[in-house]
Amino acid sequence: MNQNLSSYRIFYAVANTGNISKTAKELYISQPAISKSIQKLEENLGVKLFARSSRGVTLTPEGELLYTHVKSAFETLAVGEEKLRRSITLGIGNLSIGASSTLCKYILLPYLKDFIKQYPHINISIACNSTNHTLKLLEDGKLDIGLIGKPENRKNINFCPLKEIKDIFTATRNYLHNLKIRGINRKHILHNSTLLLLDRENMTRQYIDTYFQDNHIFPQDTIEVSNMDLLIEMAKTGLGVGCVIQDFVQTELNSGILVEIPLEVPINKREIGFAYNKDVKISNSLEQFIQFCEKY
Repeated sequence: MNQNLSSYRIFYAVANTGNISKTAKELYISQPAISKSIQKLEENLGVKLFARSSRGVTLTPEGELLYTHVKSAFETLAVGEEKLRRSITLGIGNLSIGASSTLCKYILLPYLKDFIKQYPHINISIACNSTNHTLKLLEDGKLDIGLIGKPENRKNINFCPLKEIKDIFTATRNYLHNLKIRGINRKHILHNSTLLLLDRENMTRQYIDTYFQDNHIFPQDTIEVSNMDLLIEMAKTGLGVGCVIQDFVQTELNSGILVEIPLEVPINKREIGFAYNKDVKISNSLEQFIQFCEKY
């Protein structure tokens, strides 16, 4: 567009009123300024847009053609302004959240249930990925916030601690009984059982591998899965000893479906929380979510 938007606004107003004097009053612009703007627009376009008479002005065929498009443009702008005002009034916004499927199910969804009640007009999208992948998306600015385990050496990530979690090893009573029959005592269970673990791309697995290395534990047989829910179900089925987060199997532990295996050296608790890229401008939706979580 080669013309100034204000020139089209004046053209649009004159076409609607059919009178330069009336347009001047509506726009709070002098009549000479209105006439000069129309004249300049006609010169730049190389056509007459209005036919002048003692009764006012009317659009020429060329003016009618231009008016059709200018009218559409200004109506679109008006709709945009109205939607923006409504968006501000209702608090409409967008929020993209990243989390592992496990943290999403057990931690994030309960938060979102109450958050949505308070902010029903914020559109929420969830990307279920490993913590490492979520961190990468946060650093690339492709997510607003992520629910993750506390990251190490991530200077551009703000981390808001939420709670501590505890990793444990658990199995069914029958599975442990069969190990005992084979002469394997509890001290050597991790060395001589089938361990059910998350895959190596998962931060939890990496944390457990460090624990194994520090305590000279060398698993013989392992089954790897990408989802803790599946891992828990495998442990309940009796396929082996599952490494799970205690909070997520508390019901099974209380009912006796699963039994926690005592460790000579307990696994240190970990922090999980919400993380966001401090180098990216925080949207209103993200700010509201952060404030909500701090008060939750």
